Amino acid sequence: MKQKIRSAVTCTAEVVSFLKYWIRFRTGLMTLLLIIGLLPHQTAAADPDGERPVNIIFILSDDHRYDMMGFHENAPEWLETPSMDRMAREGVHLQNAFVTTSLCSPSRASILTGQYAHNHKVIDNQSPIPEGTSFFNEDLHANGYRTGFFGKWHMGNVSDDPMPGWDRWVSFRGQGPYYDPVLNVDGDRIPHQGYTTDLLTEHALSWLDEMKGESEPFFLYLSHKAVHALFEPAPRHKGKFSDVEIPYPQSMDNTERNYRTKPRWVKDQRYSWHGVDYPYHGNLDFEQFYRQYNETLLALDESIGAILDYLEASGLDENTLVIYMGDNGFLLGEHGLIDKRNAYEESIRVPMLAWSPNWLESGSTIDALIRNIDVAPTILQITGASSKIPMDGASFVDILTGESEGEARDFFYEYYWESAFPQTPTTLALRTDKYKYIFYQGVWDRDELYDLEADPSEHYNLSEVPHFRQVRNQMRNQLFEIMEERGAMQVPLRRSSNRQNDRLIGN
Repeated sequence: MKQKIRSAVTCTAEVVSFLKYWIRFRTGLMTLLLIIGLLPHQTAAADPDGERPVNIIFILSDDHRYDMMGFHENAPEWLETPSMDRMAREGVHLQNAFVTTSLCSPSRASILTGQYAHNHKVIDNQSPIPEGTSFFNEDLHANGYRTGFFGKWHMGNVSDDPMPGWDRWVSFRGQGPYYDPVLNVDGDRIPHQGYTTDLLTEHALSWLDEMKGESEPFFLYLSHKAVHALFEPAPRHKGKFSDVEIPYPQSMDNTERNYRTKPRWVKDQRYSWHGVDYPYHGNLDFEQFYRQYNETLLALDESIGAILDYLEASGLDENTLVIYMGDNGFLLGEHGLIDKRNAYEESIRVPMLAWSPNWLESGSTIDALIRNIDVAPTILQITGASSKIPMDGASFVDILTGESEGEARDFFYEYYWESAFPQTPTTLALRTDKYKYIFYQGVWDRDELYDLEADPSEHYNLSEVPHFRQVRNQMRNQLFEIMEERGAMQVPLRRSSNRQNDRLIGN
């Protein structure tokens, strides 16, 4: 089997450069065979209710902000994402999706456990996975599901070792490269040539091929590296946006108006690793950075399209749910910042789409607030699997199907200071439909309060405006009451690596 995998997925650079066109040819051929009756439809396990899909595909991207989809009203007019647009047109757009910690490893752990970071303890990108931790894929596997993981794991520091509860494992160490990755395929590390987004897609499609004729339902988790910085588009997309005009956000301007009510650390961060005036220690051109972000996004969109085309051609679209989501947001100049971590909207909001033609109403938009900790309980409810994980999230199945509009939900956010990136302090926030309150631990600086209805771009901090003092105090009290109730009052700490001190003294 391992020899078969090696021969099936190791591609030459020339073949991979044309992978987009090969996928489309392959999908079209399958469709033709289905029409003339030479390729049988796969019959998955029966849906016990006769309504819900039985197969689940979860596609996760990295640092894709909520509004960088062609159909979104805030997207640049030149951005085209036909596959994401298709998911929104034929499925459901969950337009108020958020992460409870805007950082790769904590967010991914929250998705797979249904827990806040202070509970699962994967608080940053270097934290080990605590002994005894289990993830919801193990519950699906125990409930008769075939499970496959493809892509970026990035929990437990840089390990790429296969994790429990996966029948197929394809991953890489840490962040992984955009080109020519070494992929761990079921325990064997195999050098590959080509573009990582394309290779992961091919692995996923090959596994779906193996599922043909199987009686068990499947859960496929496709976890992309894209669009994590530093951005590297596929060869076919390089330079596509080289001549477009960049839409600079108003809050990027270094003006007194933009900063007079902001905490001091926000303005100071302009001149740091994650600021627009000294990004990555000055080794970055902002306009090129912005263009490459969107060029790198294009192969990700094609990957989604290849999955949808396969499902449609094979007949699996009749009983499969596809969920697309980002693991974090990403600032592109807002408030003079890049990256994520902070509690501003561009950092904590993520894209989320759901597609299941026979189950979901096409073209639907959901306003209810959805969190990454809600993914696990939702998939468990759909599949009928139970879990012993004490989850903080709640299923949004009824919201997804339109049976409920969802109740008003207060959104708790946490980010814990990292010694490697000391520019952003420990950040705790509470967001309601109308207001957002942000508290910073460990810095002598002002907190923040925003009226999201009147000021969705978070220009004007109201925390020191007398008229809003009562709102600020109420939300501050509510934030700490939530933290006390959930056992989140102990700030997690790790042994310091002394990286910053070593850098300062030249060691």
